[in-house]
Amino acid sequence: MADVATKRELSSAETEAASREAKRAKADDKNGEEGGDEAEWENVLSTFTASRVLSDSAREKIMFLHGKIADDDAVVVLEKTPIREDSLAELFRGSKLRLEMKNDIYSSYRLQAPPHLNEIKTTVVCPATEKHVKKYQRQESFLVEETGEDYRAVTLPYVQEQSLSLQWVYNILEKKAEADRIVYDDPDPELGFVLLPDLKWDQKQVDDLYLIAIARQKDIKSLRDLSSEHLPLLQNIFQKGKEAVLQRYKLPASKLRVYLHYQPSYYHLHVHFTKLGYDAPGCGVERAHLLSDVIQNLQSDPQFYRSRTLYFPLRADDGLLGRFKEAGRL
Repeated sequence: MADVATKRELSSAETEAASREAKRAKADDKNGEEGGDEAEWENVLSTFTASRVLSDSAREKIMFLHGKIADDDAVVVLEKTPIREDSLAELFRGSKLRLEMKNDIYSSYRLQAPPHLNEIKTTVVCPATEKHVKKYQRQESFLVEETGEDYRAVTLPYVQEQSLSLQWVYNILEKKAEADRIVYDDPDPELGFVLLPDLKWDQKQVDDLYLIAIARQKDIKSLRDLSSEHLPLLQNIFQKGKEAVLQRYKLPASKLRVYLHYQPSYYHLHVHFTKLGYDAPGCGVERAHLLSDVIQNLQSDPQFYRSRTLYFPLRADDGLLGRFKEAGRL
């Protein structure tokens, strides 16, 4: 559920949820079929009217806008794409430079790159609900302490009441959408998973590699549901996921960070695979749990995550934070 999701301040973590919502909408509209060149370059934002900036980050070169497309509320995420090493020669050869300052050996320029090397990744959520708008708005965060009892009494009822549709997840598992993006597919109904690139990774360089492994089992919402009976599933994802990354991207396990989020951005078990050294969204200690640690904890205590006290940040406008306050837990 998006409102329960913990978001790193003004990071591309919001883009993860926004991208998935946009892809889900696209899948619903096109029944999972990919469009041709004409559809690919269609300007769906030609009628977009921005009403306000929800948040932005100059450091991460990302902006979240709220407005309307025709009569529908929409959230638009604009994010500068990374500079690719394999395009540097073309960038230097085909760009125009305007001198801004020169002082001794130091000079600065404004570089105008060729259009195809100067793209802005754009994610559209439309129609956007009030929940979407609030999710991308700058908010103060608070660290929550959740016991096992808190989860059962406070968090779980809220999740069951408020969770967003997971149809886009099922579309991926059933290959009704994004089938061409799948890196690895284990069809086993109990141990299987689908591994595919996160939508905010442009797949043009491995330095910011970001893949998601989505479990086929549909009854595991989050870390809290895991017990020792799920060890074969977790070990399968861990081992086969690393092997798939090595085969496709030539990255060994020693260069990977493999982890789960708690709270997750959506309540269907999924595991993140990112390149070590990439400051991926939500990889901080207050939200990320290494899959290797999760496996060892469950081997030591079969019910570890059902009783363990967990800590995670929630935004000021998050409804779950209000429930914790009402319960006297903050």
